[in-house]
Amino acid sequence: MRLALLIVACALTVLASPPALASPFGRLFAGAPPADLGPKDGRLAPCPARPNCVSSTASDPAQQVAPLRYASDATAAMHLLAECVRAEPGASVVTQRPDYLHAEFASAAFGFVDDVEFHLAAAGRIDVRSASRLGYSDFGVNRDRVEALRASFEARSSGRQP
Repeated sequence: MRLALLIVACALTVLASPPALASPFGRLFAGAPPADLGPKDGRLAPCPARPNCVSSTASDPAQQVAPLRYASDATAAMHLLAECVRAEPGASVVTQRPDYLHAEFASAAFGFVDDVEFHLAAAGRIDVRSASRLGYSDFGVNRDRVEALRASFEARSSGRQP
């Protein structure tokens, strides 16, 4: 009887979860936000020595991605980038400033959270860093996400819809 009640309680909890949690596991696998988020001395944090992080400032070629480029006004570019992020499934913008954007991406299946950061580094350049909070490998998810956001940003920047 107790087991049946426990199963029913768990099922109701999962079914009553808000859509923002997306995963049937809620935030069980979300992990804690890293302490090194945000630009320090004008740069995003380096990637840890794990393959679940990519960055436009990485020194390891396996973790390198190109920065985003823009030709318009920097403020407009950052607003457009925020729109691109918000259009992605599982994304939520946590911090948005004129020179910085931090978003969390939660996976649909288990609710794993990745932190994606964008920093207005110089005229025409936005540095990017995408890292998983938990685990060792991400099977290329962070790289694929950055490239999808790049494609969306470039399409919207040129007036095309992604």
